[in-house]
Amino acid sequence: MSVIFLGPNNKPQLAIVDFLKSLDESVIKTNQILDINFIKKNKFKYLISYGYRYIIKNEILEIFSKNAINLHISYLPWNKGSDPNLWSFLENTPKGVTIHVMNEKIDQGEIMFQKELYFNNQETLKTSYEKLNNELVELFINSWSRIKNNKVKLSIQNIKKGTYHKSSDKEAYKDLLKNGWDTRVETLINGAKSV
Repeated sequence: MSVIFLGPNNKPQLAIVDFLKSLDESVIKTNQILDINFIKKNKFKYLISYGYRYIIKNEILEIFSKNAINLHISYLPWNKGSDPNLWSFLENTPKGVTIHVMNEKIDQGEIMFQKELYFNNQETLKTSYEKLNNELVELFINSWSRIKNNKVKLSIQNIKKGTYHKSSDKEAYKDLLKNGWDTRVETLINGAKSV
């Protein structure tokens, strides 16, 4: 099985790549902008995106159809886009992880798997981020067999619900991050209503 994996060289992403390789899947990993000719030439079966910062062109997604999937650290449809962990506390929305089919709209594709998570107030942005990523890696590992054997029941997102944020949206809330990523989440809950 040939997989193009898109994402940075961080621990969670490398854990997914290592897992796929342990199953003798053929994996090429990149964090660069995709070239459609490269995709066509290599005839990948799956595209997996996890923490990838570029918009993937629709012409590339169409090559993969339902085999282009994204791993996202939010409980979609909540917190689509950038900084989902931060916004889940600032707006006090559901928290969790989601694996979904990619389409031309950011984080709006059909949901394959998701898990809602709960955090105590003593967590920090950093510890909650690490827990989200650990849960997402575990969810993917436990779901990969069903994904590649086409045994997934897809569910359509309710696009009338949920939230979306760009990276620049967090600028207005920098004052709430007094300790950076070590800021306790209890100081952020509903913070978006106070600014």
